[in-house]
Amino acid sequence: QVQLVESGGGLVQPGGSLRLSCAASGSIFSINTMGWYRQAPGKERELVADITSGGSTNYADSVKGRFTISRDDARNSVYLQMNSLKPEDTAVYYCSANVRYFPGVEEDDYWGQGTQVTVSS
Repeated sequence: QVQLVESGGGLVQPGGSLRLSCAASGSIFSINTMGWYRQAPGKERELVADITSGGSTNYADSVKGRFTISRDDARNSVYLQMNSLKPEDTAVYYCSANVRYFPGVEEDDYWGQGTQVTVSS
């Protein structure tokens, strides 16, 4: 089994910054894509950003230029630096990871429990 634990959420004023962290642990041989999703009240979960094992990144249009995703493979971790935060960024943010637990087996997707980000004055 694989566990993902997020940290770094909280309350911040508009224009402020937060850094989210997510660490994966458990039976891990390799991790392909890692990403961040968010879900606001009454809305569907949406992709915020993801990053492949090769370092290629992908961002939602709404966060381009403000958010930066990065990863540390030695720590099985992914990060999301969020700058110039807006009230519409308020949501529960979830970490995801595409994990292979043994060579040659298919990858499985895992999710963290979520961390609340609230942008409000």
